[in-house]
Amino acid sequence: MIRTQSSRQLSIAEFDWPFQTALNEQNRWVTMSKCIPWDELAEAYYKGLSSTQGRPTKDARLVIGAVIIKHKLCLSDRETVAQIQENPYLQLFVGLPGY
Repeated sequence: MIRTQSSRQLSIAEFDWPFQTALNEQNRWVTMSKCIPWDELAEAYYKGLSSTQGRPTKDARLVIGAVIIKHKLCLSDRETVAQIQENPYLQLFVGLPGY
């Protein structure tokens, strides 16, 4: 079953950040997230999934972003999840709305 969200890149200002300091717009993950064709990748990702059978999917941006992070940083699956949980730049990269 496919659940989809908009893959539109949030701006730094839209990312829900509860701290006083601002996130750096020049961060490598912020810069890279603007260069990736998320919608085209999501379309390819969803082609292999059934819209009527199985468990609901995770958002394509989250899955694709996590795979990019895993391979770029040479991490295990568990370490990839831990890094995303701990790093607001990675959370923005995978399309989460806030920290």
